[in-house]
Amino acid sequence: MRVVLAGGGTAGHIEPALALADALRQQDPAIGITCLGTERGLETRLVPARGYELELVPAVPLPRSLTPKLLAVPGRLAGAINTAAGILDRVKADVLVGFGGYVATPAYLAARRRGIPIVVHEANPRPGLANRLGARMTDNVFTGHPDTALPGAQYVGIPLRRDVSTMDRLSLGDKARSYFGLESDRPTLLVFGGSQGARSLNHAALEAAPYLRRAGIQVLHVIGPKNTVEVEPPPGDPQYVILPYVDRMDYAYAAADLALCRSGAMTCAELTAVGLPAAYIPLPHGNGEQRLNAEPIVRGGGGIMIDDAQLSGRWIVETVLPILNDPERVMTMSEAASRMGRKDADVALARKVLEIASR
Repeated sequence: MRVVLAGGGTAGHIEPALALADALRQQDPAIGITCLGTERGLETRLVPARGYELELVPAVPLPRSLTPKLLAVPGRLAGAINTAAGILDRVKADVLVGFGGYVATPAYLAARRRGIPIVVHEANPRPGLANRLGARMTDNVFTGHPDTALPGAQYVGIPLRRDVSTMDRLSLGDKARSYFGLESDRPTLLVFGGSQGARSLNHAALEAAPYLRRAGIQVLHVIGPKNTVEVEPPPGDPQYVILPYVDRMDYAYAAADLALCRSGAMTCAELTAVGLPAAYIPLPHGNGEQRLNAEPIVRGGGGIMIDDAQLSGRWIVETVLPILNDPERVMTMSEAASRMGRKDADVALARKVLEIASR
C-alpha cells in the first residue's frame, strides 16, 4: 500500500502529517509513504530528518481578494496539479491525505483527476481555503477541533508525535530539567512562541525576568531561530536559560510547571495531551483561529488567556507569577488541561486511512 501525505509550509501542517506517517508505519511497517511539500516550507528540513521521502510541488499561494495576482493563479495551479499528478502516478498512490497549506490544493485536485481516494484533516476551528476545497471532493473529512465547521466531518483530534503523546511529564521532570541546566526543585516557566518564536512574548518575558528570578522562578525561554535579544539576563540563580530552538520539546514540556505561549492548534493539542497548563497569547493576525483554539482549554480551567496587545512584563508578574507560586493551583490547572487532551489521534486517523485505502 502507498500513502501520499500533503501538508507543508508550517509545523502546524507538517507535524500532524509526520505523526500520521509514524502511526501508519506502526500499523504496517511495509507501507510506502511519500510526503508532498514545497521548497519554501519547513518540510524540506523536517520530513527528511524523520526519514520520509519528500517530493516537491510548486507553491501556489491563493490570494484572498480580487487582485491582479489572481490572473496568474490558473496557469501556476495547472502546473502544480500536473506535478502532483505525476508524483501520484509514479508512486502508485492508493490514498491521498491532505492537511492543508499551499501544497494541499494541487494535491487534492490531482487526486480527484486520478480517481484516488482523498482524506482531509483540518486542525483548526476555522478551516483554511485548501481544506474547504478538499472537503468538497470527499466524504472522508476529519478534524482536530470538535467545533470545526466542515459538513460531515468527524472529530479525531490532532495526530501528535509519540514522544509527546506518550510522555509521563511528572516522572520525566528531573531528567528534563537537568538536560536544560535547570534545578529540580524550583517552579519553572516555559516561554516559547511556536516553531519561529514570537517577539512580543520574548520582550514581555525578558521584561519580567528580574522579578521572576527574585521570586525564585526559573525560566526556559525558547526565543525562536530567527530572533535575537538585545539584553540577556545576567548569569545567576535561579537560572534563566535562553535557547534559539529546542528539538526535544517533550523535555521542555516535562521541565515546566506552566507555559507562556501562542495558541496554535499543535501547541494546544500538545500541551493538553501532556497536561501542561499555559498562559495563552493568541497570534493577533490571521482569522482569529488561535483564540478559538485556546478558548475551550481556558473555559475548562487548563489555562488563562490574554490578547497580544495587553501582554507585558507587568502582566506576567501580576498574573502568571502568582500561579507559579501556588502549587495547588498549578496541579488543578494541569488536571484540567489533561482532561481536554487527545493522545490517540494518530492511531485513530491511521486506522481510518488504511480502511479507506483498502476499499
